[in-house]
Amino acid sequence: MLYRENSVLQRPVSVLGFGGAALSGEGGGYGFGDLDEAAAERLLKNTWEAGLNLYDTAPIYGFGLSEERLGKYLPKDAILVSKGGVDWHSSRRVNMTNSPQVIEKMLLESLKRLKRERIDVYMIHWPDKNIDIRRPMEILKKYQEKGAIAHLGLCNTNQQDLKLAQEIGEISFLQSELNVLRTQAFDDLNEVWKNHFTMSWGTLDKGILSGRVTSERKFDTSDARSWAPWWNKKEVLEKIERVKNLKTILNDYNLSLTQFCLNFNLHHYGVSCCLVGLKNNKDLIELTTYLQSPLSSQTITEVLNRWSS
Repeated sequence: MLYRENSVLQRPVSVLGFGGAALSGEGGGYGFGDLDEAAAERLLKNTWEAGLNLYDTAPIYGFGLSEERLGKYLPKDAILVSKGGVDWHSSRRVNMTNSPQVIEKMLLESLKRLKRERIDVYMIHWPDKNIDIRRPMEILKKYQEKGAIAHLGLCNTNQQDLKLAQEIGEISFLQSELNVLRTQAFDDLNEVWKNHFTMSWGTLDKGILSGRVTSERKFDTSDARSWAPWWNKKEVLEKIERVKNLKTILNDYNLSLTQFCLNFNLHHYGVSCCLVGLKNNKDLIELTTYLQSPLSSQTITEVLNRWSS
């Protein structure tokens, strides 16, 4: 496993991070299909033994099930990242808000599910145009001073929210979507990324960039891709066609699609940690193997130029 030193956490961090939505299983919410308890335990044990030490989650992943499983099966020295702002009603209808009251409630619930007195990194999950981000940040800063949060971060943020949040407390961690098909979120923050520990999610674009998603594939009802409005079938099919062209080019370099996409993220804006959703040991072995043979910037640029021409 490759690691990058982190002066904030004061320890090396694996460049491959575990995307906790993969643990949602039968819990539903934002997740990617069935995964029973025994499989979840085995998966977390294998990832830890393989050298992954950063695990990203959120309450909406399995309506709390992802956090519960991380709390049960990970050692206490694992680096845990969780988020607040995407809550749900008793009917399980999603409620997205950065209300200070909701953020506080979600933080306290996450601490219980994770079986921790302190979360290593706690982030606001999404911007909320209806609430000044400084209000929930004041709550999180209070809990940081109490010792319940080690470090603060923002997920899917923008320049304005980042500037306002930093008036309240130090934002050490940033996270947003990044892959060869979508770079806008990182582009919008430009040079800001270089001053923070940065995590990218969507590395394999929910399976499209691993080749696992095809035009014929069907998804479990517990898989958000079977019902979520953001999983637009027309857009997905267009992406699949673009990826076919990329795979043809990669064949000339004897590279796999997953290998290239993982390396793309690690080179782009100096990403500190790539979050990946994996559900079995086969995926784990594949990804960790690719890290042992990093691609050069020249190769990545050459492939991208051919793909865009």
